Amino acid sequence: MIPINYFLTLSITLFSIGIYGALSKRNIILVLLSIELMLNSVNINFIAFSRYVTPKVMTGQLFVTFTMVVTACEIGVGLAIVLSLFRLSGNLNTDKYNQLKG
Repeated sequence: MIPINYFLTLSITLFSIGIYGALSKRNIILVLLSIELMLNSVNINFIAFSRYVTPKVMTGQLFVTFTMVVTACEIGVGLAIVLSLFRLSGNLNTDKYNQLKG
């Protein structure tokens, strides 16, 4: 049985990489990928704590399933917004989109 510390270390590492990518990248697609990486690190935490705290009850797996559904919807909406922004301006640099205009 793998100790929970290994899962937490992996999760912290993935979340840190995701935070760095979301804050430092200028491409909208890379920012979305970094957010997905952070959400996956949270999913690892859900599964790890569910496995070690209540191994017979699958609450962590249910939360992960719910977050994956929400993440899939988020990616669909996010990519639609990115495509429309790219069609309007021809650029995916986040510095160009500092305000929402009507």
